[in-house]
Amino acid sequence: MALTGRTALCAALGAILVGLLLPSWAGVLAVELPLLVAILSDLALAAPVNQLQFTRSGDTSVRLGEHAYVNVRVANPSRRSSRLQLRDAWPPSSWPEGTSEAASRHRLRIAPGEQTVLTTALRPTRRGDRRSERITVRSYGPLGLAARQGSHSAPWTVRVLPAFDSRKHLPAKLARLRELDGRTSILTRGEGTEFDSLRDYIPGDDTRSIDWRATARQSAVAVRTWRPERDRHILVVLDTGRTSAGRVGDAPRLDTAMDAALLLATLAARAGDRIDLLVYDRAPRATVKGRAAHEVLPAFVSAMAPVEPALVESDTRGLASTALRMARHQSLLILLTGLDASPVENGLVPVLPLLTQRHTVLVASIADPRIAEMAAARGDVDAVYDAAAASRTQLERKQTADRLRRHGVLVVDALPSELAPALADAYLRLKSTGRL
Repeated sequence: MALTGRTALCAALGAILVGLLLPSWAGVLAVELPLLVAILSDLALAAPVNQLQFTRSGDTSVRLGEHAYVNVRVANPSRRSSRLQLRDAWPPSSWPEGTSEAASRHRLRIAPGEQTVLTTALRPTRRGDRRSERITVRSYGPLGLAARQGSHSAPWTVRVLPAFDSRKHLPAKLARLRELDGRTSILTRGEGTEFDSLRDYIPGDDTRSIDWRATARQSAVAVRTWRPERDRHILVVLDTGRTSAGRVGDAPRLDTAMDAALLLATLAARAGDRIDLLVYDRAPRATVKGRAAHEVLPAFVSAMAPVEPALVESDTRGLASTALRMARHQSLLILLTGLDASPVENGLVPVLPLLTQRHTVLVASIADPRIAEMAAARGDVDAVYDAAAASRTQLERKQTADRLRRHGVLVVDALPSELAPALADAYLRLKSTGRL
């Protein structure tokens, strides 16, 4: 194992001093002195690390689960050839567990006056900003017995964006949207519809759809068709309070809620609606407002990326007042939160009249698949007790959802893998029935 600069020098001087003071060590010193001289010579010939120059480039953002590549250009302006071991340190969550050491260490040689580029491949396992502040370098001598070591400041940040796994559902939802948007016009007028065209009456059509003026001008009975209105306003509210921190399946509740919000945002932007975002627990954590259709998805992704759950009870009254300020006209408010009885009863229910008075309110929540598994288990006595507890939890959750519905709130309660498409379907139903 090679000794670093100060360690090698101290070891050599200590051994020489002991040999001078203790005659019995004279024989040992005679054997080890050449080795100590070799170590000191190797240390003296090692290229200085303080003269090395570092420049970074590469990716500044990456989707969760994908690879990001960060380049480090190392220049050696000295007159000595550099034999280096370099550690490009990043937070542990920058790689899957157990792979960080191999991925962050590099060995290289640089001739005098030359430079080289090395690449660190990251594969983050968590959202948010991953920062590397320093690079640690060890410069070895020609014999590899001793080395100089030092650190250089080389800051770089890679923002890890939400994975957006639910985009696989987008083609099917867009096909359904095309059916609603003029391809298959609805026949009855609702609050969220606008006139599309006239066509001939077909037996079975609603007689309220007959356009009598157009019929009088032609020989056939004409029927009006309607299509969902565009440019409707949607506000997605992400609750980042303590209930969002719990893990359901392989991911935190908050990440699953973000995934559902991204699918809805993409679908609504394609439908021509205006969609905004509010992230809130006891104060606004992020907002997106007034973006053009092509800017919605990048803006949502960038705003969500650094957000982490706060281990506090959400201020529902503050959330409601902030949402009302962002949605001054009739809108669809989508609240992604939990269905735990206590927070809903004490926090959400008291402010519902303020929200439902002007807006359509939809609450989307993530059901725990483990609860469903426990409720179905009957293997032994412990499993029966677990099933009873799980059934009680499911009943309380259903009662909470029913209470919200009695207040005029739409509720989507789905498993993590089903929440995003279920929320998109609820949005499309509102469009198809003219309620949006």
